[in-house]
Amino acid sequence: MLPKTVKRIVTTLVLTVAFCGVLWSTLAEGTEYYMHVDEVLAEPEAWYGKNLQVHGYVVAGSRLVKPDTLEYRFKVENNGSVIDAEYTGIVPDTFQDGSEVVISGQLDSHGFTVKPNGVMAKCPSKYEPKPTLDDVGAVE
Repeated sequence: MLPKTVKRIVTTLVLTVAFCGVLWSTLAEGTEYYMHVDEVLAEPEAWYGKNLQVHGYVVAGSRLVKPDTLEYRFKVENNGSVIDAEYTGIVPDTFQDGSEVVISGQLDSHGFTVKPNGVMAKCPSKYEPKPTLDDVGAVE
């Protein structure tokens, strides 16, 4: 009876360890870190090859598109730090100079490679209050 019980315990232990290993590796691969440009560029080598979501603003005049393709190169800035990005795909209509964006992809020594569907441009909020006469400095 003892060998059968030991066999079950060992089998259960092995299956539990295997399940935990698969779960851990799946979670590690699927993790995306949300950061700002300046945080990423403070220690860029630490983020090479990791899945990142990087928040910033499109630098005015930096958007370049290769003719007859959907290949884009642009720069994203936050707090004085600038990151070069490459993207192939359709960009949102709100993707303009100065627009707030979150790009998803991976960083390497050449810049940031944005994954497919990895450009999210923030829409201006409809719920921001309209300026009042006090805000614009109305003359009394």
